[in-house]
This record gives sequence, structure tokens and C-alpha cells, in this order.
Amino acid sequence: MSQPALKLDPEGVNAVLRAAFPDAPREAMGLVAEAEPGRVLVRRPYGPGLLRPGGIISGPTLMSLADTAAYALVLAHVGDQKMAVTSSLVINFLRGAAVGDIWADARLLRLGRRMAVCDVRLWTESADRIAAQATVTYSLP
Repeated sequence: MSQPALKLDPEGVNAVLRAAFPDAPREAMGLVAEAEPGRVLVRRPYGPGLLRPGGIISGPTLMSLADTAAYALVLAHVGDQKMAVTSSLVINFLRGAAVGDIWADARLLRLGRRMAVCDVRLWTESADRIAAQATVTYSLP
């Protein structure tokens, strides 16, 4: 199955994210490190405020990054559409996410005229040790 072409490169997506959320600290959003047709890779730098009791990355932090990665994926493929909104986010926590930068690999499952469905896998230690998996649906304007 062929993937739709990119409309924005990583720098373009990061610029749209900064413009859409000007008051958010840059490190809190995560940064698109790679973009290719059907996929983006996002990295959120580690900070001590991301931990929950027990010394692992908190669930809300992982959910936030899953949503951000899906939004970045949509923007990369549809362009500067700030009014694309999350309509569904289902997440499965598979193991505790160890201390470290958080990575999110987001892939398009479907990109239509009215919605985009994304698969997002999150980890800190290695891509082979996924901490969480999310399916995120975005409604498109």
C-alpha cells in the first residue's frame, strides 16, 4: 500500500507545532526527529517532572506524547491544518517506561478526507521494548 506524500518536513512540522502552542515549553511538546511518507518519529527529552511514584515515566506523559506524535503525523501529511482535532485516543500500557528520553514512532493506518487513524508506539530504552501503544484518530477540518 502506498503512503501519501509529505507536505511538511520535520522542521516544518516543528514550526507549526510551535506556532499552534506558543506558550508551551519547547521540550514539553517533543520534537519531530524524522518524517517520511506514512511515518514520523518524535522525541521528548527527559525531565524529572515526567516521573510518577516508582520512578517510571507517568501515564499522562505517555498519552500526551502519543497525541502529539499523531498530530505531528497528520500535519506532516496534510500541511498546516491547526484545526485537526483528536477524536479518539486508546492507549495500552505494556511495561513501565524507564527514565530517559521518550520516543514515539507514529504511523498512518488511514488518511481520508475527514479523518486520520494513527498507530503510535512509545519507548524509552529501545524500540524493541515498547512501553505503550496507542491508536489515535484525528478529525480533519
